[in-house]
Amino acid sequence: MQFRLLSLSSILLTFFCSISFADSKILATSAATSLEGSAGGGIVPWAIISGYGDTGEIGGNFSFTTVNVNDFRLDVTSFNLGFGNRLELSYSHHDLHVEPLNLNIRQDIYGLKYKLIGDLIYNNIPQISAGIQYKHNKDSLIPDLLGANDNSGTDYYLSASKLWLAGLFGRNVLANTTLRYTAANQIGLLGFGENGNDDYQLVGETSIGIFLNPHWLIGAEYRQKPDRLDTVKEDHWKDIFIGWFPNKTVSFVLAYSDLGDIAGLPDQSGLYLSIQLGL
Repeated sequence: MQFRLLSLSSILLTFFCSISFADSKILATSAATSLEGSAGGGIVPWAIISGYGDTGEIGGNFSFTTVNVNDFRLDVTSFNLGFGNRLELSYSHHDLHVEPLNLNIRQDIYGLKYKLIGDLIYNNIPQISAGIQYKHNKDSLIPDLLGANDNSGTDYYLSASKLWLAGLFGRNVLANTTLRYTAANQIGLLGFGENGNDDYQLVGETSIGIFLNPHWLIGAEYRQKPDRLDTVKEDHWKDIFIGWFPNKTVSFVLAYSDLGDIAGLPDQSGLYLSIQLGL
């Protein structure tokens, strides 16, 4: 038994050491962690695979995010792993506190992303990745009352990302476009579908950022929303952000987010803060 435990400990130590020394990619090209757990911006997944690992390496991130708007607070804990700069696995837990009703809505999101073609920097073709996100809402009372059809669903998306070195006035420029196929209401926090209808919709998302220097990134994001529920309006999301990447171990993102109407409560805007710890 002791031999087995020592062997298992050795395997785990080797595994985590391999993660710790994944250091091949340029600073900040691990991206931040999006609300749904995958590597990206704050509200949009990017084609980038998480972590600083390249071929034959493993990398990843823990992240802790809070979004504080007028009537809601969303706390998010996420974890993702990137394998060989090709495959990404992610998990994210959402805890939405609805302040006017003093209740919480919880959601789990399991993600997978796969790099198809191209490269973020060293290829004329942008890096293009395909991803899926399975979402399960654990508290369906409010979604049910609003007319949602299901408490779980799967999003499918295709992202293209490109980083131009010395692209604008000598600054590095990052751009991303994502197409998402979804039936989620408010990314799943208000359930999926509406009144017995699970029809999916194709929506667009985009991000653009400019590096002031290797450590600081400023930019903006826009996320189209399907607006499916008859009972409440769902607006498109947008933000402006600043990211600080002091090293490859820790990074911070601060944003002003405009989320529009949520669950019948208008003008939901406020601060987004995310802290990311690299493996």
